[in-house]
Amino acid sequence: MLFLKNLTSQLLWLFAFIPSVFADQYPFNYQIDIQHYAFELTLSDDIDELIGTAAIEILFKSNDVGQFRLDLANKTEERLGKGMEVSSIVSEGIQLKYRHQGDALVIKMDQPVGKGSLRTFIIEYRGIPQAGLEIKNNHNGDRTFFCESWPNNTRHWLPTIDHPYEKATVEFKIIAPAKYKVVSNGLLIEESVLEGGNKLTHWKQSVPVSCWLYVLGVAEFAVQQVGSFEGKPIQSWVYAKDRVAGFHDFARPTKNVLEFFSLYVGPFAYEKLANIQSSSIANGAMETASAILYAENLITGEATERLRNVVIHEIAHQWFGNSVTESTWDDAWLSEGFATYFTMLFQSHQYGHETYIKELKAAKKLIKGYHAKDSSFNVIDDRTAELGPVVTGMTYKKGAWFLHMLREKMGHEKFKMGIQSYYKKYFNGHASTADFIHEMGLFTSDNLTPFLHQWLKRPDMLEITVDWSYDETLDQINLILTQKASSEVLFDVAVEFEVHFANDMDPVLFQAEMSTREATFKVPALMKPQLILADPRTVLLADIQVVEQK
Repeated sequence: MLFLKNLTSQLLWLFAFIPSVFADQYPFNYQIDIQHYAFELTLSDDIDELIGTAAIEILFKSNDVGQFRLDLANKTEERLGKGMEVSSIVSEGIQLKYRHQGDALVIKMDQPVGKGSLRTFIIEYRGIPQAGLEIKNNHNGDRTFFCESWPNNTRHWLPTIDHPYEKATVEFKIIAPAKYKVVSNGLLIEESVLEGGNKLTHWKQSVPVSCWLYVLGVAEFAVQQVGSFEGKPIQSWVYAKDRVAGFHDFARPTKNVLEFFSLYVGPFAYEKLANIQSSSIANGAMETASAILYAENLITGEATERLRNVVIHEIAHQWFGNSVTESTWDDAWLSEGFATYFTMLFQSHQYGHETYIKELKAAKKLIKGYHAKDSSFNVIDDRTAELGPVVTGMTYKKGAWFLHMLREKMGHEKFKMGIQSYYKKYFNGHASTADFIHEMGLFTSDNLTPFLHQWLKRPDMLEITVDWSYDETLDQINLILTQKASSEVLFDVAVEFEVHFANDMDPVLFQAEMSTREATFKVPALMKPQLILADPRTVLLADIQVVEQK
């Protein structure tokens, strides 16, 4: 997901001013493990109501389970008649009792189920989605159906465990007017013309993902097979009326990005990669697994740098956020911070180191702006999608900067080895920040926990003033470094300096470590410097001012 991507994202800063005092409050249920969802949905041009059947295969992990909960937004007066109504739940031929209230669908077993049991539950339901599945006209005036489920809007159109902690495989059978093409996760299994002017389209994904990564797009599409990567198709799906512009814009750089991340991180997890023009995304894109949704206004026919960078970001998510998913919303930076940083790494690889530095400097400027708006925001914190947004721009940019500093701290090769080990261990699974730090710690002798804490678990923005003077008598440069943070807790950092002299002398490089409010350093020099640069390699997330004392 690229910030800002939709209306919810556009309201992030409104909620960001509310202190994050609540942990992820989702009602986790580790007694069950959903193995597979199979959804059959009927869509119409006449009404916005969807008619759905969900077949959900569940593995029971505890004995004597008498009931369990799924998330499904119910029809209420507050929703003005929108929401889902359940008509039947059946398992093993037995009609089950259920309670559907407050977005919770509680299913009661006919008798307690034992550990290791595998059962399928058939849920019949229908309704008009309040969110999650947007049914509206695109910018050409044509009717479309697109999902927009992040972070927890899947419940508005599908019965699921609507939280990242649960992963399952999925398939969609969509019955819709024959003029539409349908795209979803995984591979196309069937397209069949039905009676009455409808068509059935069946997609199936065999790789487990969290349900907010399920995708559905129904529109009058034009489809292009762009190529393949390791035998997996690369596709472009654009509105038929935007065919020429869309095919041109999506022609690059997907394959190069897939190749880079596969070599740097690990194998691509999914059966295809489709880039899809969508009316459900207001701005940016959404990293739905194997089939990425992009805002329709990004298609211009000019193959803009903006679109290029969005494509890179969303493909990076296929590794981080999709394959390796944060266990709770507290650790959303493992998705957004990683996708932002690995976009920078690809840019460095493909377009040069100068582009990488440019992106870092731009990110630093944004971080400073975010901090000015909300000086209390911690990247890693207790937060919940049930109560408000789980990310802000700080999650993206400061999370990326942390990874940049970690890479410089560990060394580039050790960092790469750590990333590969982390990805391999949690491939198609879940991870926490603690998991990530532990894995990276295997490739360095440094204790990374304090480093993590000061950059991601504190809201401070580090400011450093460097006052310097030259002492001709002692032939030395005197430097006084003063740090200022927004709290009384000080940073433990190393500041690099590059000292330039006249007469084409080579610059002098040195590093000053400080953990106190003020630190003094003396550097031998046979002449007065012409210029002193702080952080010349753009390594430290800090606002540094260098001032000569006359």
